[in-house]
Amino acid sequence: MAQEISRVAFLGPEGTFTEEALLADPPAGEFAPFPYPSIQEVMQAVAGGEAELAIVPIENSLEGSVTRTLDLLAFGFDELTIVREVTHAIRHQLIARADLRLDEVTKVVSIPIAYGQCRRFIQEHLANVEHEATDSTAEAVRRVSRVERPWVAIGTRLSADLYECTVVRDDIEDSLDNRTRFVYLARTAAPQDLEARYKTSIVCGIGADQPGTLLLILSEFAHRYVNLTKVESRPSKQGLGDYVFFIDLEGRRGDPPVEQALTCLACKLPWVKVLGSYPAPSAL
Repeated sequence: MAQEISRVAFLGPEGTFTEEALLADPPAGEFAPFPYPSIQEVMQAVAGGEAELAIVPIENSLEGSVTRTLDLLAFGFDELTIVREVTHAIRHQLIARADLRLDEVTKVVSIPIAYGQCRRFIQEHLANVEHEATDSTAEAVRRVSRVERPWVAIGTRLSADLYECTVVRDDIEDSLDNRTRFVYLARTAAPQDLEARYKTSIVCGIGADQPGTLLLILSEFAHRYVNLTKVESRPSKQGLGDYVFFIDLEGRRGDPPVEQALTCLACKLPWVKVLGSYPAPSAL
């Protein structure tokens, strides 16, 4: 019997860092990647049954959390759960349609965040060149590939290969520690390996602002020696000054200390949503 091929939705177009992360740390078994133009459409593909898995960015080491992903996980897709996380090094390449010298370049095309992460190189080599913004680094490379002009794009090596372009300069980013954390999403939780280390991600609604709410949340985990790896507040979308807390913690749902803490929080807070329990990176 032929093995079933999993459909994996990713943030497109083809050649993005999300696709690079997917190909670098793919899911088990055979899979077919499908690009979607927005994070919401990526998630909807899985929620609606068009794909079995989705991969989306959730946090960058330099820029912080991907707020669109957090908001959609918290408020948009109750049927989805995080089943895995991967981290991927972000390496920006300077890409042209054909080989050319830097002093020949008349325009740089990319997304604003890429400009910010390559600021030192641009100031040193392309300070007086026109800049044009696009929706993705892959779209920037595709645009450059279609014009016979001395333009360059900041994008991935994958996109240079896909659109038959040339890498003019390698690794032009300011920091070699630039990494993005991606999460795989599915409609059902993955089977758990009882021998592996796990993480759990949750989001808590706190209702009206009152003294000690954050301490109340933290103490439930501290009293049970559950280590928290991330705590972040985000607007609840319900009004100015109304926030929710995103928390990553060590351990899996079902472990007595974690389950007890979640049960107590559910009794004391307006709502608590578990976004997923999944293998910690070192367990992958």
